Amino acid sequence: MLKNLLATSALVTAFALGYLLRGALPGETVASAQGNKVYELRTYTAGEGKLDLLHARFRNHTLGFFKKHGLTSVFYGKPLDTPLSQNTMLYLLSYPNREAAKKSWESFRADAGWTKAREESGVGQVKIDSVYFEMTDYSPMK
Repeated sequence: MLKNLLATSALVTAFALGYLLRGALPGETVASAQGNKVYELRTYTAGEGKLDLLHARFRNHTLGFFKKHGLTSVFYGKPLDTPLSQNTMLYLLSYPNREAAKKSWESFRADAGWTKAREESGVGQVKIDSVYFEMTDYSPMK
């Protein structure tokens, strides 16, 4: 039940932010079902007491590696209410298509610099949920 609540909250957050950011992201366009622009909503659940370390790792390392490997950041967020505020972060990435997403993640994961930063961060194991989606024809982000 908590997983469903988290997934629903994450999607609502993503679409609400899309509405607020419409027109603020240069070059944002709607994806077609034929494999154009896609988005990935990722939810990370850190171990107890590790959320601040996870945010620091993203702030100080991960975003640079994402940019290097073609993972385009749209937003990063944290839940306001417990229990999720204690161990959860959400973020949204965009890609030209699913194939580009796959290639970017493969390149990112193979980067020795990223591996070192991840290991040295002290975050430890993180549970990751990922959902790929495309914008609907009525989405405010189109």
